[in-house]
Amino acid sequence: MRRNGLSRLLLAAALLWPGAAFAAEPHWPASLTLGTASPGGTYYAYGEGLARILTRALGLPVTMRPTEGPSENIQLLEAGEIELAFVTQGVALQAWNGTGGWTGGKQLRAMRAMFPMYDTPFQFVVRQDAGIGSLAELAGKRVGVGPRGGTTATYMPEFLKALKLEATLVHGDWADLAAQAADRTLDGLAVAAGVPFPSFAEIERKTKVRYLAPTRSQVLDLRLAMPELGASIVAAGSYPSLRTHYATVGLYNFAVAHRDLPDDLVYAIVDAAFANQELLIEAHPAAAETTPANLSRNSFLPFHGGAARWYHNKSASGVIRGD
Repeated sequence: MRRNGLSRLLLAAALLWPGAAFAAEPHWPASLTLGTASPGGTYYAYGEGLARILTRALGLPVTMRPTEGPSENIQLLEAGEIELAFVTQGVALQAWNGTGGWTGGKQLRAMRAMFPMYDTPFQFVVRQDAGIGSLAELAGKRVGVGPRGGTTATYMPEFLKALKLEATLVHGDWADLAAQAADRTLDGLAVAAGVPFPSFAEIERKTKVRYLAPTRSQVLDLRLAMPELGASIVAAGSYPSLRTHYATVGLYNFAVAHRDLPDDLVYAIVDAAFANQELLIEAHPAAAETTPANLSRNSFLPFHGGAARWYHNKSASGVIRGD
């Protein structure tokens, strides 16, 4: 009797606590595709690292797909063209409620939260010789805002409206826009991304830059216009020329999965991401914020059933919404 009871306990433990390494199960997809963003951005670097980790840990190929960013990721996930994606909470909220113009009024609800990634501060940079000393002085300038489907491009028109500014917004891959900013084709860049943003580091290698922080009144105007924005800080030293803390607004990023993925697969993905955080940090330092404690930064997305079971088993949180 005791031996049978012990066997049952060991079996239950095995089911509830999968190991750090997994072998692909017969009911899992043959491969997974992860929607990220354009080269030169944080999503791209983070995604390269995560794809390598998951390919090894899950025992199946995980391919990173460059995209225009969160809005395209959500649309691809909805269409079943990808299974995993990165999103910011703000763009995901627009999709969930069908309020973003890019949604066509349709509620896009195939996504389920897996794990928190990092904060996305909105950052503004110009060349020192551009003669621009504040956000207000971006009026009438040419500002790079990344791919059309990215968080920056989605939000920047609303930012300008809230701040009563008019500027020409230029879209494109971050690597190309950074080169244009350094070559004086653009007056500056507005970026919503994890810190440090790779393309900012590239610009600083070519020219001296200035970081433009929103004033307190501008922060208030932005948060009143877009309540999903939170206070955000870019620490001094994050970039070579950033000597003091940079106060701004931001959104949190989450890795999401299609709701139809098997629970045990998503459990394995969450487990692999947290177990290999050091490797994620090597891919991009922003992954230092990829911790279970930050799951509370998700305020509305249901967690995938497999992710909810992981958090419950690890006692990282209390009640979590699942399907």
